[in-house]
Amino acid sequence: MKIAFFDTHSYDKKSFVEANKAFDYEIDFRDYKLNENTALTAKGYDVVCVFVNDVVNAEVIKTLAECGVKLIALRCAGFNNVDLKAAAAAGIKVVRVPAYSPYAVAEHGVALLMSLTRHIPQAYLRTKTANFNIEGLTGRDLFGLTAGILGTGKIGRIMADILMGFGMKIIAYDPFPIEQWAKEKNIEYVGLDEIFQRSDVLSLHCPLTEETKHVVNHDRMKMMKHDAVIINTGRGALIDSKALVHALKHGHIGGIGMDVYEEESKYFFSDWSTDIMTDDTLARLLTFPNVIITGHQAFLTTNALKNLAETTLENVKAFAAGAELVNEVK
Repeated sequence: MKIAFFDTHSYDKKSFVEANKAFDYEIDFRDYKLNENTALTAKGYDVVCVFVNDVVNAEVIKTLAECGVKLIALRCAGFNNVDLKAAAAAGIKVVRVPAYSPYAVAEHGVALLMSLTRHIPQAYLRTKTANFNIEGLTGRDLFGLTAGILGTGKIGRIMADILMGFGMKIIAYDPFPIEQWAKEKNIEYVGLDEIFQRSDVLSLHCPLTEETKHVVNHDRMKMMKHDAVIINTGRGALIDSKALVHALKHGHIGGIGMDVYEEESKYFFSDWSTDIMTDDTLARLLTFPNVIITGHQAFLTTNALKNLAETTLENVKAFAAGAELVNEVK
């Protein structure tokens, strides 16, 4: 099998080269993303391997089909960047990695929460210059607060477990509640509006669909407690970014820790430190002291990278053998 690997970074190549020793596929690593302008470079390849910010729309899929591609292998859990109807019509299968390391993502979410509520970035910058003044760094205990888990898949449930360890009360929302889990953990499922109203910490763990796009919007942030914080390690477009700026400016929420951004594809995974940022919303978010943004690194652990590579190549192996595609997205 010949695999065209798009949007390659050093950590991708290292983990996939190691995992491929057990498969011996021909992998061509490219540093550029898959999109309408690069899809033709997949000609002669059986598989394209893509990540979250690659563009796999109907136009790209049409080109891939003409190039002879038979499989789109996502090395991630999310698939909102793939036009599944176009892929099905073109006869191209789509597979993903549903659970590479839910612990990595949940733990990063907790790191964002602790950094935000205890002002760790500000303290770090002060002490690096021998400034040990703690004025303005007052935080608050998480113990006894209410954490809302929006989406109770694997990552959401692990996040709930960790926050329960802090002594937080957990409430949750999911259109498909896991009642047995909630009963065993003494977790209360509530309505969508109620989770915004009651949460001191709201952590987002739902996939991006037409129903969940901008689930965090102006009206819902106005429902929240003024000192409530949001943690987003899911997908950027779960939050209306312009409404988020408004909510922060007017004190509707207490802050946000985010590893994803609605329009991240242009900026994330690249160095823009010496360039002009033309995204006014992202630039404004970076100025708030109660905002912490990381560049989509929640997944980035050695454990997760190993699992991503092995599962992706196992998906390719199953496809090549004509076996059941247990991780197929239909």
